[in-house]
Amino acid sequence: MKITMKTPIVELDGDEMTRILWQKIKEKLILPFVDLQSVYFDLGLPNREITKDAVTHEAADAIKKYGVGVKCATITPNAARMTEYNLSQMWKSPNGTIRSQLDGTVFRAPIMVKGLKVLMPTWTQPIVIARHAYGDVYSGVEGYVPEGGKVSLVFPDGSEKTVFEFKGPGIVQSMHNTDKSIKSFARSCMNYALDVKKDLWFNAKDTISKIYDHRFKDIFNEIYETEYKEKFEKAGITYFYTLIDDAVSRIMKSNGGMIWACKNYDGDVMSDMVATVFGSLAMMTSVLVSPDGKYEYEAAHGTVTRHYYKYLKGEETSTNPVATIYAWTGALRKRGELDNLPDLISFADRLENACVETIMSGVMTKDLVANFDGEAKAVTSDEFLDAIASRV
Repeated sequence: MKITMKTPIVELDGDEMTRILWQKIKEKLILPFVDLQSVYFDLGLPNREITKDAVTHEAADAIKKYGVGVKCATITPNAARMTEYNLSQMWKSPNGTIRSQLDGTVFRAPIMVKGLKVLMPTWTQPIVIARHAYGDVYSGVEGYVPEGGKVSLVFPDGSEKTVFEFKGPGIVQSMHNTDKSIKSFARSCMNYALDVKKDLWFNAKDTISKIYDHRFKDIFNEIYETEYKEKFEKAGITYFYTLIDDAVSRIMKSNGGMIWACKNYDGDVMSDMVATVFGSLAMMTSVLVSPDGKYEYEAAHGTVTRHYYKYLKGEETSTNPVATIYAWTGALRKRGELDNLPDLISFADRLENACVETIMSGVMTKDLVANFDGEAKAVTSDEFLDAIASRV
């Protein structure tokens, strides 16, 4: 008897090797056990071209409606992809579009498995990166000043600030953020900390950026003091702010176990550092959480293009599907929690345990072998999925 669902999850298909794995995960690990209810959107690059990217916006709206989505990795096209896929324009990152529409914060945490070496031996507990997914350099305006001259910022009240008076060629960049987005970021981080009962750290560089970064610091502090301080104290967790260089120093000497909230660029860099220390981007969970309680689960890595080209030639690949599996389990577990379905929650737990036990037994994809402290056997993606299925 398959596990039943009350409300569908929003299913966002993707590109290349992860698209192939997506279907295999459903066939081998989900559909035999769950009467899956999903609202399907094809976010593969060819369909984004056909729909002029309308499908991405429709998918984001569906997550707003149903509350929980699960997303496969997708291509963000560059000039080479424009030619390869015969695109009419360089479509934006689906992740960026969805994050913007949901006004969400991305939380990324390593999947720890006994036997996989951690490059920082003091990190005995996972570190969760909370990345502000709006603004900063990712929506910055920049330009090249070829012959010198003054570059200024002009404000709505007519006042002006000189950025720099160039005496020769140079480069310039401006960034922005909004109080609304920073407040959403702060609340998402604090709600998540309460959900998982972990300390929340936030860092910026307010001593240098006395308006931009200081605004982040002030908003976080105001929201904590007025809305969350009592809740944190009751839960036995703390909120801690420090400068980013001090935060890096402290975290390198810590045992981990905290939620590390970072501005957009900082979070982009630090999440890859944390993933590398704990093993691999393929061993990293990622969830986008909106301030009004909408969730989108995804793998933190790309579409594994190199393996996809091998697959097209008929060659077997050993592509790590764990992060994509955990995207599915995260979405199914959250759907079970929201709909009060203990069997669905239990299934998500069992599937994750089966992934961990398979690796601990020495059966794993090729990328993990060198990092495994013990006897390890590299298997193909299909063999790995079959081994997991046999344990569910």
